[in-house]
Amino acid sequence: MNLVHDLLLVLIGLAGGVAVGSGFVAFITVLDIVPRLAQVTCTQSRVYLYEYVIGLGVLFFTWIDFRTLLLSLPHVFTAIFGLNMGIYVGMLAAALTEVVNVIPITARRLNMQEYMIYFLIAMALGKVTGSLVEWFLFQNF
Repeated sequence: MNLVHDLLLVLIGLAGGVAVGSGFVAFITVLDIVPRLAQVTCTQSRVYLYEYVIGLGVLFFTWIDFRTLLLSLPHVFTAIFGLNMGIYVGMLAAALTEVVNVIPITARRLNMQEYMIYFLIAMALGKVTGSLVEWFLFQNF
C-alpha cells in the first residue's frame, strides 16, 4: 500500500510540475518576453543566452527546492543576490506591462495622459518604498 501511495504522489507531483512548467513556457512564449527584453537591452544576437539562463535557473532552483539546503552568506552577498532577483522580477513585470499595455490603458481610463510621467514615478517610488519597508521592518536577521 505504501508503494502505491508513493507512486501516486510522484504522479501528482509530475502532473503539477508539467502544468506549472507549461504555463510558464506559454507565458514567456506568447508574450514574447525574451525577444522584447533582448530588444530593449540591445542584445538581440544573444537571445539564446537568455533562453539557456532561464532554463538553467529553473532547473537549478527546482533542484535547490528539493534539497534542504541553507546558505549562510554574508549580508553583502545576500543583498547582491536579492538585488539581482529584484531586477529580474522588475524587468519581467515591466515587459509584461509593456506587452499588455496596462499603463496606457489605465492612464486613458483615468484621464491622466498629461500626468503620465508622475504616474510612472509614483509607481516606481511605491515599489521601492514597499520593498524597503518589507526589507527593514519584516526581515529577521
